[in-house]
Amino acid sequence: MATDSYDLAVCEIRDEFGARVKVERVSGDLGRVVENGPSIEELAAACNDGRIAFIRHLTTELGSFGVSEVPPAHELVELILAELPRHPQALAVQTWTDGASSGGSYYHLLEGPLSERGIEVGRAGHEYVVSCFASKKNVLIGLNRLDLSLSDWPGGRMRLARSDDRVSRSEFKLEEAIETFALDLPSGGKALDLGASPGGWTRILRQHGQEVWSVDPGDLDRRVSADRGVHHVNTTAGEFFRRNQTRFDVVVNDMRMDQILSARVMLDAIPHLHRDALAVVTFKGGGRNPLDAPRRAMDVLRKNYTIQAARQLHHNRNELTVIARAR
Repeated sequence: MATDSYDLAVCEIRDEFGARVKVERVSGDLGRVVENGPSIEELAAACNDGRIAFIRHLTTELGSFGVSEVPPAHELVELILAELPRHPQALAVQTWTDGASSGGSYYHLLEGPLSERGIEVGRAGHEYVVSCFASKKNVLIGLNRLDLSLSDWPGGRMRLARSDDRVSRSEFKLEEAIETFALDLPSGGKALDLGASPGGWTRILRQHGQEVWSVDPGDLDRRVSADRGVHHVNTTAGEFFRRNQTRFDVVVNDMRMDQILSARVMLDAIPHLHRDALAVVTFKGGGRNPLDAPRRAMDVLRKNYTIQAARQLHHNRNELTVIARAR
C-alpha cells in the first residue's frame, strides 16, 4: 500500500472483516495482520473484486529477523521450501526496502542456494513468489502463490522504463493498469479518451492497436496529434456526446474532477459504447472522507457498468484506478 494510504487500507480491512482485526505497522507502506484476520485467500478475493482498493501486494509471512540476525542462506531456503506443496522447478524472488534500494543483496542471498537445488530463480512470472522486505531494523520473508499476490512486482511497486517518446507521466498509470489487470484491448478497436490532453493515454491506446478519439479542449502533443489513427475532438465531453455518432470498444477517463462527476460522465458515455466495452477510469482522492467518495462514485458506475477491479496502483499517487465493463 502507499505510505499515505496505510490508514485507509486498515480501515478497509476492518470494514470488510470486522473491527477486531488487528494490523501492526511494519514500515511506511507495509502492515502485518496479526490477530482475527481473514485468510490470505479471503483477503486476496476482497482486493481483486474491488472491495479493498488500497492494498497492492500480499504475502504470507514465514519469518521476521533482526538485520544482524538473518539466518544463513541455506536455512532461509529450507524455511521456504518446507512451506511448498512440492519441490518447485522455478520461483520468483522479489526484494524491496523501505527506501529507494531494490534490496538486491537479499535477492542474491537467496538466488545462490535455490539455484544449487536446481530451482530456476527469476524476479517474476512464476507460480510462487518469495517476498523479502528489508527495513533498517528487520528483514521479513514471505511466500505466496502469484494469483494471490495481487502484483508480480516487489511490494506491488511496478517500475516502468522512461523514454523520450513519453508525452506525460500519466502514461505510466494506464500502462500499469493494462499489465496488472491483464487487460485485453480488442484488435483494431475504437477507443474514446476523455480528458486526453496532452495525449499520454491516447499514445498508449495507439500502442495497443486502437483508433482513438481524443476529447479535450486542450492541445495534444504534436507527436500524438500527427498520428493518423488519432482524432482530436477539441471540445468537452458533454458537447462530444451530444454530437457523436461513433460506437466505441474502449473508454478511458483520467479527468481531474470530483469523483461523482467523473462517474456521471462515464454514465453519459454508455449510449456511445458497445455492450461489454472496456472502461478504465481514475478517481482522484482526497477530501474529508477519502474512503466514502470513491465508494459512492463506484455505486454510480454500477448503474451501467460491471466493476471488475479497483485498486490504488503504484503510479496512481492519490487516486484509484477502476476497471469496468459496460452493460
